[in-house]
Amino acid sequence: MRMPKLFRGIVTVVCAVALAIGIAGCGGGEKEQFINIATGGTAGTYYPIGGAIAEVLNKSGMNASAQSTGASVANINMLKDKQVELAIVQNDITYYAVNGQEMFKEGGKIENLFGIASLYPETCQFVVREDSGIKSINDLRGKRVAVGAAGSGAEANARQILEAYGITYEDVEEQFLSFAEGAYAIKDSTVDAAFVTAGYPTASVQDVASQNKIRLLPVGDEQIQKLAEKYPFYTKTVVPAGTYQGFDEDVQTVSVMAILVANDKIDAALGEKLTKAIFDNLDKIAAAHSAAKSINKETALEALDFIKMNEGAVKVLK
Repeated sequence: MRMPKLFRGIVTVVCAVALAIGIAGCGGGEKEQFINIATGGTAGTYYPIGGAIAEVLNKSGMNASAQSTGASVANINMLKDKQVELAIVQNDITYYAVNGQEMFKEGGKIENLFGIASLYPETCQFVVREDSGIKSINDLRGKRVAVGAAGSGAEANARQILEAYGITYEDVEEQFLSFAEGAYAIKDSTVDAAFVTAGYPTASVQDVASQNKIRLLPVGDEQIQKLAEKYPFYTKTVVPAGTYQGFDEDVQTVSVMAILVANDKIDAALGEKLTKAIFDNLDKIAAAHSAAKSINKETALEALDFIKMNEGAVKVLK
């Protein structure tokens, strides 16, 4: 006897659902792990690098996506709240988070953070116009200095470097401006110096240098040693001559590191899998942004002494 058309349709749907359930059951109950990667603004460095990492993970059989965020501080909070599983963050911001300092002082230590790898240096740069007559950080006393947005990682870097020279905000006219704002202020001569922490060449510095001859202020050996003793996340860096237009000398300064951090949703097995995928495909990640050309296995465990490590990541990198 021929079934009514409507009844045949219902049977078809029920069978399809049953088949789907059966197929899922054949997978041994293994649940696919989504890896959400927090990056930064779409005009910055983190976003294209995070997108390239997501693409590499997807091609290696994982399910990853990169999302634009407010960068380091926001990313730490998203990891803490388990809104994402992986994030690119400055190592100094991570240090503050695991120790409950600076912008994380009120909320206390964040316990569910695990290091995956160091990526590339983000360089601390005090930028002045050459016609300002300012040649050293000591010369900033009494000057108008854009130190970064209030509560930002860059502002903490600026404050700490000034401190290494015995300079406090009482000795300068500090202005809490983002570097984009500080760059405009340098061009307009409404500040004497502006500070940025970013991979070089930094687009905002390039913009200033295209219109005005600039100078980067060096950080001396004695001050670098003081910084390293007090803040274990700083490393010595030399910005090479030719980095910026009209820039014809090497300048010694310090950097913090952009690092890859996970929370406890990434276990050792997945940590090993994703770390291997990243470091087997560094050429693809480097193609996304010039800063990523500095990522390499030899330095991937540097500047991470302060954080618990994902055991699977360490297995790949040691």
